[in-house]
Amino acid sequence: MSLIPSFFGGKRSNVFDPFSLDIWDPFEGFPFSATLANLTSSGGESSAIANTRVDWKETPQAHVFSVDLPGLKKDEVKVEVEDGKVLQISGERSRQKEEKDDRWHRVERSTGKFLRRFRLPENAKIDEVKAGMENGVLTVTVPKEEEKKPEVKSVEISG
Repeated sequence: MSLIPSFFGGKRSNVFDPFSLDIWDPFEGFPFSATLANLTSSGGESSAIANTRVDWKETPQAHVFSVDLPGLKKDEVKVEVEDGKVLQISGERSRQKEEKDDRWHRVERSTGKFLRRFRLPENAKIDEVKAGMENGVLTVTVPKEEEKKPEVKSVEISG
């Protein structure tokens, strides 16, 4: 008997290991459950795209993008401007090498390729884009053109 209750009929492969709870499959036993399992198991690669978090703020001088990329080096990330107005941030999180004696208890970090694209506004100076990476955070700064204030000319009234 397990010391920790198992919910939804989950089974433990080891009673003394609290991390060994197998995932409950509500479709277990149905003929299409193997196909469904294949679809969800490949989801780890696409989840890297969804899990790449980006903040975009606009200051009076620039648009600033902050991207969480923990564990990546700057040479594993590409920052590009496509078609003159689309900022593209891409890269790949590699899967950690597995040794035959390794015993994984939990794998939650996403792996695979990621790609995020943002249409830049008309006032973006794409020739002056700068990017830097520190402590797993990529910061992309896109300077803005100064707003041209309409010239107001006084007209003298004769009469």
